[in-house]
Amino acid sequence: MRAALLHAVGDDALDIRDDFTLAPVGPADVRVRIKATGVCQSDLSVLTGVLPQPLPVIPGHEGAGEVVEVGDQVTAVAPGDHVIINWTPACGGCASCLRAQPYLCTEFMSRGFTTARFRYGPGSDPAFGMAGCGTWAEEIVVPWQGAIKVDADVPYEVAALIGCGITTGVGAVLNTARVRPGASVAVIGCGGVGLSVVQGARLSGATTILAVDPLESKRALAVKLGATHACAPDDLGAGLAEATGGQGVDHSFEVVGKAAAIKTAWKAARRGGDVIVVGAGAADDLFSMSAFNLLFEGKNLLSSLYGEADVRRDFPLFAALWKAGRLDLESMISARITLADLNDAVAALRAGEALRQMVVMD
Repeated sequence: MRAALLHAVGDDALDIRDDFTLAPVGPADVRVRIKATGVCQSDLSVLTGVLPQPLPVIPGHEGAGEVVEVGDQVTAVAPGDHVIINWTPACGGCASCLRAQPYLCTEFMSRGFTTARFRYGPGSDPAFGMAGCGTWAEEIVVPWQGAIKVDADVPYEVAALIGCGITTGVGAVLNTARVRPGASVAVIGCGGVGLSVVQGARLSGATTILAVDPLESKRALAVKLGATHACAPDDLGAGLAEATGGQGVDHSFEVVGKAAAIKTAWKAARRGGDVIVVGAGAADDLFSMSAFNLLFEGKNLLSSLYGEADVRRDFPLFAALWKAGRLDLESMISARITLADLNDAVAALRAGEALRQMVVMD
């Protein structure tokens, strides 16, 4: 089968080749034929080494497809089912799962660093999948907890977006910040996940939503999707003055993955407000805050990993919201491409030009 392989961090191009095979399906595994997969900022972070992964690795974690084979112990899905890939499968028995925090489960994630489910080349060399997935491939094998059934009338492109960008962004609003009607919100960074935060804020009844991004095109789309105000980062003061009278917002979301963006989000929050870190940053990109300000400004610094989602609950919820016309997912897809186009797609992502490029499989 075909897939895109990263041999080493910093490579100029992905190795797109047709000689991959998959490991056998284990008794608790599911084999999925990928139908659509997004090109996400987190994928770029794997290519640059910001998010460490075992190498060589097939990137991709935001995907949807059709089940083609299941192990003997699998009852949750069956061949022919449409599924969304869950890149953080929950084992159900660890301390995080028992605390109702399945998004913190590392049981299967850690296995992805030691288990190479792909083989390629004449020597049948091993290759890993990003986060144990590797959706930039025509087929993958994942534990059954990593394939969540979705109604067949949900298009694969929509389902793929739910698999990461929507769940991360909307979940940060609903599950982490728990934004209430009438609240004010700022969104620092209006890529795919940032636009999902904008939509989550609109769904929650926020009456003020300030979208902050250097690109006018992204600010314009944020307004289309629900933002009430928009400004460039350099104009944050004026934007806050217009949106909140200068007092700052109740909830400020950082959706870039940079320490500088966290500082911007901190500035945007009112005294006593929430600052929610959604972007995945580098281990050596340090955020500092004076102990004095941390105490006396009374702000709450929160993190939101995968939107603090229980995907068994949230994937169907977001699909239902899309069906009801309350989530606009089609507008977030900036291009539809093939696997062969992935190197161009990565270049566009590096340049900051793209929102969500969606690989649609043949």
